[in-house]
Amino acid sequence: MGKFDGDALACEAASLAYTDGERTNYALRDVTTTLAPGRFYGIMGPSGSGKSSLLYVLSGLKKPTQGSARFGAFVYDRHADADVTRLRREKFGFVFQQPFLLPYLSALENIILAAPRQDKPAREKARALLADLGLNGLENKLPSQLSGGEKQRVSVIRAMMNDPQVIFADEPTAALDHTNGHRVVDTLASYRARGTVVVVTHDPEMVGDADEVLLLRDGLLADVQQPAELRTNTVSARLVGASPAR
Repeated sequence: MGKFDGDALACEAASLAYTDGERTNYALRDVTTTLAPGRFYGIMGPSGSGKSSLLYVLSGLKKPTQGSARFGAFVYDRHADADVTRLRREKFGFVFQQPFLLPYLSALENIILAAPRQDKPAREKARALLADLGLNGLENKLPSQLSGGEKQRVSVIRAMMNDPQVIFADEPTAALDHTNGHRVVDTLASYRARGTVVVVTHDPEMVGDADEVLLLRDGLLADVQQPAELRTNTVSARLVGASPAR
């Protein structure tokens, strides 16, 4: 399959600040980066480093208090909230730490909620994705009848239903064991031939197949590395709060 050719994500001198009385706290500080399309990016750093904040800014879920963020030529803070919401709905897919499946709907029904039209082609597409990801036969199961890993993979399929140009995943494996975590990340990584994938995680193993890993600390973009460097670089290990390989 050919390389995906879509729009880049970028932020320029982006800061995200919160005021607490007379004190200003920065979730992000002066971050500039560009994520080329059709690649798998990890975002890592210690707790409170700004990982999720960077994902929210890149996806337009939060507007930076200084600087700017954009998708292609679409600069979020130059458009009305309704236009940004429409862009996210049409171009982006999201996966969060919790799957947020509706408990009274089956796996199949939860997935097709994200389709532009909930018709027969949408059902066929959802069934094909379930089969591709090893969930064949679970179409009619309620969320309460699925394991944690199965529910999270259902949420990944839901994020793929609209064929988004970008999938954003915020700590999608935090509540899973390593086996199920790898299944979820492998599913996400496979999407890079069709779009861009951005995964926030605290676990270096979950971004072992990434094209690049952005390392944050104290709201600053400290470095951008290849996954192999994370396993051998002592400085990088300190940045992500892990232990270097020995």
